[in-house]
Parts: sequence; C-alpha cells; structure tokens
Amino acid sequence: MITAGAVLSTGALTAAPAQAVTKPTITAKGGYVMNNGTGKSLFTKAADTKLSTGSTTKIMTAKVVLSQSNLNLDAKVTVQKAYSDYVVANNASQAHLIVGDKVTVRQLLYGLMLPSGCDAAYALADKFGSGSTRAARVKSFLSKMNSTAKSLGMTNTHFDSFDGIGNGNNYSTPRDLTKLASNAMKSSTFRTVVKTKSTKQKATTKSGGYRYYNWDNSNPLLGTYTGTIGVKTGSGPEAKYCLVFAATRNGKTVIGTVLASTTVANRTADAKKLLNYGFAV
Repeated sequence: MITAGAVLSTGALTAAPAQAVTKPTITAKGGYVMNNGTGKSLFTKAADTKLSTGSTTKIMTAKVVLSQSNLNLDAKVTVQKAYSDYVVANNASQAHLIVGDKVTVRQLLYGLMLPSGCDAAYALADKFGSGSTRAARVKSFLSKMNSTAKSLGMTNTHFDSFDGIGNGNNYSTPRDLTKLASNAMKSSTFRTVVKTKSTKQKATTKSGGYRYYNWDNSNPLLGTYTGTIGVKTGSGPEAKYCLVFAATRNGKTVIGTVLASTTVANRTADAKKLLNYGFAV
C-alpha cells in the first residue's frame, strides 16, 4: 500500500501547472502592452521613457480631427501648394495629394493613416486649426494636440509637429501612445480607417474632373498577423522604427507600442512577440 501511495503521489507531481509564459526580449528601446478591455499592463520596457515618436504622432492628429464638434467627414478641402512644398522640402512620406484637388476630410484621414501622408496631416492641421494665417492655424492645431494629450493623462508627451517631423520637442512614451491609441480606437471612423489594408478614393480635380488616389497601409501586421485591427507605423532618423499595434483574438483585444526598434523587420518582430505574449498571459 505504501508503494502504491508513493506511485500515486509521484503521479500527482507530474500534473503540476504548465510553465509560466516567458517574457519576450525585444530590440526596441521602449515597449508597452496592455489588455484593452481591462487596461491592465501586460508588458513594460522603458514604458515611461520619453522617445521620439515619428509618424505615430499622426494618431493624435486624427484624434484631434475626430474630436471636433459637428464634424462633417464629407466636407471638402482644397489641396494647397504649401502642403506639396512641405513634403518635398522635408523629403517626407506623403499621400501624393495634387494641388487644386478637392478631397474630403474622411479621405484626408485615409491619406494620413495609410501611406502616412505628411501632406494630409498639414491639410488637416490647416483645416482644423483656428486663425487668419496658415501658421496661426497650425499653431492652434498643435495646441489642441497638446491639450488633448493632457486630458488623456499623457504626462510624458509633447507635440511640436502635426506629423512627427519634430522640431526638437516632439516626444512620447510607449505607455502614453498606447493610452492614446486605446482612446482613439473608441471612434468607429478611426477603427475603420486603421484596419483598412488599401483603399481607392475618388477626388475632384481643379478642372472639375476626377482622379483616383490609391493608398496602401504601411502597417505590416495587417494581413500577416491574425486579428490585427490597427494602428500606425512611424520612423525617422531619431525615432528609428516605431509601431503602435492592436489585435483582437477570441474577444480579447491587446494593444501596445514599440518605440525605437533597430530595423523595419525587427519592429514587426517586436510587435508580434508582444502581441503573442499579450494573448498568452
């Protein structure tokens, strides 16, 4: 009987709980992941360290636009030469907006978030800032970006550009950007835009005709990671490679950020590792 008991207790030991999920290692300088439903932190790496954000800044640009009272997404905006000149001068990512074309606010949001158009960002800042000059309107829009950041509790964030091409004082943290993305995803328009892999948009030309804009989403997770629902890439000399990401599986949404990954490939790998971990814990 003693022997049998010994065998039984040995058997019980082998039924011990499965090993804990190993915390991933990422190349990014900073990373953060949370359960979007509960707000619980699941992974942190320099989560509150201020870093350059690159075009992930455009999440806030979209957020400010979508927060406007009585917003008409079908309102037309005429593309100005200043927007085109700006992207050329800065060798910036663009939606290739043609001067004189009339595009809707909704189309500008697609041009902002999919090809990461700095021309679209400028157009939106010009449209939704207030003031009698373009410079005044941009300044006003930046003020809205920063006041929105404050209202969302983004305590380690400051914006000095509408697109991420910083002027020396544009920074955020993995935790703050995740907080921003989580809030932005409450907008059905935002959700629809950021999960779109590609789009064809019809715009009116200066002469009254029309042309189509074809935009592809720069987010590498769309179509390669099951359940991906957003959000936005970013890159730059200082920012390196950034990605704010979100995915839903079996009713659980995981949302997070990696800042300053070393390469485009590592940025994608970092995000996938963090998503896998987020779903496993």
